[in-house]
Amino acid sequence: MINLDNQGSDLLEAVDGRTTLVGSNRMELLLFSLGTDECFGINVFKVREVSRTPFITRTPNMPAGMEGLISLRGNVIPVLSLNKVLSLGLDVPLRGGAMMVTEYSKHTLGFLVHEVDRIVRVDWDKVHAPDNLATGVGGYITAITRLDDGRLVSILDVETILANTFGEALVGNIAPVANGHELNVFFVDDSSVARRKITEVLDRMGVRHKHAQNGLEAWTRLQSIASHAEMTGRNLTDDVDVIMVDAEMPEMDGYVLTRNIKSDPRFAGIPVVMHSSLSSEANRAMGRRVGVDSYVAKFDADVLAETLRPLLQRAGQA
Repeated sequence: MINLDNQGSDLLEAVDGRTTLVGSNRMELLLFSLGTDECFGINVFKVREVSRTPFITRTPNMPAGMEGLISLRGNVIPVLSLNKVLSLGLDVPLRGGAMMVTEYSKHTLGFLVHEVDRIVRVDWDKVHAPDNLATGVGGYITAITRLDDGRLVSILDVETILANTFGEALVGNIAPVANGHELNVFFVDDSSVARRKITEVLDRMGVRHKHAQNGLEAWTRLQSIASHAEMTGRNLTDDVDVIMVDAEMPEMDGYVLTRNIKSDPRFAGIPVVMHSSLSSEANRAMGRRVGVDSYVAKFDADVLAETLRPLLQRAGQA
C-alpha cells in the first residue's frame, strides 16, 4: 500500500529509473480502487504524487464530477471525484480517501479515489482493448490487463475524462498544406477522442490519412503497406509520408513501434512524430532514444499542425 503520510513521495523516486523501460514494451501502473470490487490503473508517468484528501474549496457552476479546487504549492488545481465521473453511484468522502495528482496533456488534475494500492509492472502485449459490455464504465476505459494474481485491471482513459469534463480542445483555422491531396499521414492512437481531433487537424490541412487503434495493428498495417509497395514497384513514400504514433497503446507501445519502424530500411527517410499526453522531459528523452523525429504533447491543434507542416512540405518536394 502506498504510504500517504509522506504524500506519496516514494511513488516518483524512481522515475528516472523507469525510463529504462523504453523499448521493452512494458509500463508501470499505479493501482487504485473506487470503493467497488473493480481494480483500476493509471500509468505512473501521469501521476505526480498521491496524498490524503486535502481541504477542497467548492466553487459555483462546477462541471459534473468536479468537487472543487485546491491550492498545491502555489498552483490552483481542479479536483474530480472519479466515482462521480464514472457514475458508479458511490461517494468517496471528501475526507479519509486518497487523492492522485495527475499531470498529462498539459493539465494538472486531482483525482479522488477510495484507496491507492501499489505499483505493478505489466507487458503491453498483455494489455488489450476493453470489451465495453464487460464493464459499466466502458467509455472511460482505454484498456484492460490481468495481473499475475488473476485480478483484472481497468486502465483509465484520462484523455476522455478531461475532454468530457472540461470540453474538447478546439481546432481553429489551420491553413492547408500545398498539394496536401498528394500527401499521406499514417497515425495510430488508442483514444477515440485523440483520433477524432487528429482527424480534424489533418482534414483541415488537406492531407490524406489512415489510422490504427493500437501499436500492433499499426505495425501490421505498415508492414502490409510496405510489402505491397515492394510487390508493385511503388515507392513507399507514395503511400506514407509521415507516421504519427501515440506513446501508450495496447498490444505494442509507441516506443517499440517507433524502434521497429526505424530499424526497417523500407521506412528510411519517413519521419516519425510521437504525439502523446505524456509531456515530461523524461518521456521526450525516451522518444529520442528510439529515434522519433519530433515529439508533440497532446493536444494543441496549432502546435500539431505546425510540427507536421514542414515534414509534409519536405515530403512534397522530394
